[in-house]
Amino acid sequence: MEWIESISRAIYYIENHITEELTIADIAKQAIISPYYFQKGFSMLCGFPVGTYIKNRRLTLAGSQLISTNRKIIDIALEYGYDSPDSFTKAFLRFHGATPTAVRKGEAMIKSFAPLKIELILTGGYTMDYKIVKKAPFTVVGASAVFKYDTADREIPKFWAEFNQSGKKSAISSMYGISIDKDMGGNEFEYLIADNYNPLNEIPAGFVTQVIPAYTWAVFACKGALANTHALHDIHKRVFSEWLPQNKDYEIAGGYHIEMYHNPADYAKGIEDESYYSEIWIPVRKK
Repeated sequence: MEWIESISRAIYYIENHITEELTIADIAKQAIISPYYFQKGFSMLCGFPVGTYIKNRRLTLAGSQLISTNRKIIDIALEYGYDSPDSFTKAFLRFHGATPTAVRKGEAMIKSFAPLKIELILTGGYTMDYKIVKKAPFTVVGASAVFKYDTADREIPKFWAEFNQSGKKSAISSMYGISIDKDMGGNEFEYLIADNYNPLNEIPAGFVTQVIPAYTWAVFACKGALANTHALHDIHKRVFSEWLPQNKDYEIAGGYHIEMYHNPADYAKGIEDESYYSEIWIPVRKK
């Protein structure tokens, strides 16, 4: 309940400052949570990044202004954060499917993207396997890239595809997918496709090492074919929509988020096997 109320406060803040400059740090401050996990939680709960929500709400309101007032298009564009008619027209066309001029002339319809309302509803009624474990610091080695929160859902699968196609998979076992935002305050984060580091082995060319600090981790079990059922995504959503909001003992403790994958070779159908096992690790601390 507490976590959902925090997200609701952040949405209320966005709506009341929609024509002003909005930063993730200021929005997350309303939720009393780090920008890192606010952005992760928002995306899991709502199904799209917070940046997409802001953009769609601004373009909805801009469209309403176009059909209900005689204000100049450039003035509307500036009010909703676009510094030129060209950038506004491109964004408007992508969202509404028509140009501002066509809408103003009554030649096209506009789309409406309603403000979010997050409510507590009756959910659950099924088990969710997890454990709380303490782990000492450990070092991983892997391929690293930096992603923006708003586009990570699209870009990280591409990163994995490139990793697999490049032959890098032969250099290390892709045991982990690790998101790192140490300051938990930016619009970007580092992501690694990684394995446990063995100091007796040389670091392959183009790879980096990262030390994962000691934490207490909430470890969530996921059983099911990754490719067909999106099993990990379902567990992620339940962690952020149910486990965190209802947990009275633990809260998020750091800017790390780990997915651990068992070796696909151990399963008859690899990651498409119905019994395939993976985990989600989230650093936590006692409230």
